[in-house]
Amino acid sequence: MADETKKKWANPEESIHQAIARWAAKCADRVLPIFEKQRPGDDRPRAALKALRAWEDGTLPMTECRTAAFAAHAAAREAAAADAPAAVAAARACGQAAAVAHMFDHAPHAAAYASKAAGLHNGGDEARIAERTWQWENLEPELRPIGFPGGPQ
Repeated sequence: MADETKKKWANPEESIHQAIARWAAKCADRVLPIFEKQRPGDDRPRAALKALRAWEDGTLPMTECRTAAFAAHAAAREAAAADAPAAVAAARACGQAAAVAHMFDHAPHAAAYASKAAGLHNGGDEARIAERTWQWENLEPELRPIGFPGGPQ
């Protein structure tokens, strides 16, 4: 594809970027206890959300959020090796949420992993759907195309 026909990617304006980051963090926060119960002593997913909040208030650069996101994903890989799938999904939700500081389009992935963690931990599809419903209802309508690019699931 020629450079002149390539679509230029960009984050949305700062207020929208931060609003979608806050929502992604809330989604991940809801399942963080699943990870912490199954993987006590591993604070990397919690640290990723803390980093995202520091980025939101302007006290941490985006690059530090990215580093924290990578660490949360490393925690997820270790949880996978320990056969803890709900913890894996919860850690990935935190990692994807922290990555929103870098690219806003990580937000839907944070939400999807959060709902997966809820379903794995709480008995399946009913819990997963309930989490998706909460996510939809707690995202401002004008941001729903970002958080749910394929519509509500």
